[in-house]
Amino acid sequence: MNDFQILLYYKFVAIPDPEQFTADHLDYCKRLGLKGRILIASEGINGTVSGTVEQTEQYMRDLRANPLFSDIVFKIDPAEGHAFTKMFVRHKQELVTLRYDQPLDPNTQTGQHLSPKDFHEYLQRDDVIVLDGRTDYEYDLGHFRNAIRPNIDSFKEFPEWIEEHMSEFKDRPILTYCTGGIRCEKLTGVMMDQGFNNVYQLDGGIVTYGKDADVQGRLFDGKCYVFDERISVKINHTDEDVIVGKCYHCNEPADTYINCGDDLCHRQHIVCEKCEETHHGYCSPACEENDIARTHV
Repeated sequence: MNDFQILLYYKFVAIPDPEQFTADHLDYCKRLGLKGRILIASEGINGTVSGTVEQTEQYMRDLRANPLFSDIVFKIDPAEGHAFTKMFVRHKQELVTLRYDQPLDPNTQTGQHLSPKDFHEYLQRDDVIVLDGRTDYEYDLGHFRNAIRPNIDSFKEFPEWIEEHMSEFKDRPILTYCTGGIRCEKLTGVMMDQGFNNVYQLDGGIVTYGKDADVQGRLFDGKCYVFDERISVKINHTDEDVIVGKCYHCNEPADTYINCGDDLCHRQHIVCEKCEETHHGYCSPACEENDIARTHV
């Protein structure tokens, strides 16, 4: 029974006194019984939370009752239980850490939003360039077919990476995508600021694309990395679904991400069933030895 729901959402809107709003929102979420992570900045809100159907429905009603968020869009996944263990609401300088040297407001400068159906049609054009707006380890688990893999460890590396690797495509149509859409709001702004003329983004991100009844996740290979205890979710719901991830240990096809069993490591790595059993959930023999040694002290 799916008695729980997971909500994913964001909204770029000016929030007066965001630090006080953060404190009040944390208290509210705890009283409601939600768990998850919410970031609040002067530029808006970005969150993913889990709770019972009743709790999450109440949260959506209450947030939309605030005039600042009356039109906020929630992406909803059914779940059997909580996807988080605690509730965090934090005040940040930016909803997505970019540290760009020019101010970017997605309400005035961002790429054209494409519905899943339109995005799917664009993917099949010969003249488009598809850029994954996430980090390399997310790409490795799953991505749109023929998408460019960004060789970056964090989102704030994108401006320099784009300048070095994408300049030759400034006059080509550029399709961008990310998990839920928020990173592309800023990424496409950066590209427009750098002189790209035809920039588009997948409205609602990969998770919305996978839920579209007509598209059904076509042309997305592998799984989508998500930032909760599920770690990954299925996107392509057709017979075209394939595995693109490679096992960290044996390099065989795999699409399961786990954390290393050593609490001092917790390296996230893709692992096949055989190697997960063989290596006991550790990323290396050293981690297993260190963990065993500490538990026997």
